[in-house]
Amino acid sequence: QVQLVESGGGLVQAGGSLRLSCAASGRTFSNYAMGWFRRAPGKEREFVAFISWSGGSTGYADSVKGRFTISRDNAKNTVYLQMNSLKPENTAVYYCAARRSTLVVVTTTPRSYDYWGQGTQVTVSS
Repeated sequence: QVQLVESGGGLVQAGGSLRLSCAASGRTFSNYAMGWFRRAPGKEREFVAFISWSGGSTGYADSVKGRFTISRDNAKNTVYLQMNSLKPENTAVYYCAARRSTLVVVTTTPRSYDYWGQGTQVTVSS
């Protein structure tokens, strides 16, 4: 079992930045690939970013490439999502997810992940 707790969400103006954190506990964090997803009001959950167990492979949704950066610190059992140049359409609940895999293939489908956090709200005002 892996427990995931997100933090760092909040209200920010368009063009601003936020850094989300996801702290993991329960199992060997470095055995897990990690992903960030989001769900906007009235929409389905969608992929945002992926990072492999070692951090050597990352992937992003086209809509966030060049603005968001995913990273991880296995010594701290934490994965991060740095979000810059935020837009109102980025408003959503952001979730981190863990997939027990040491493969480096970017995984974008929610059903491929084994554990989920409770989410953190990000609101971007115009």
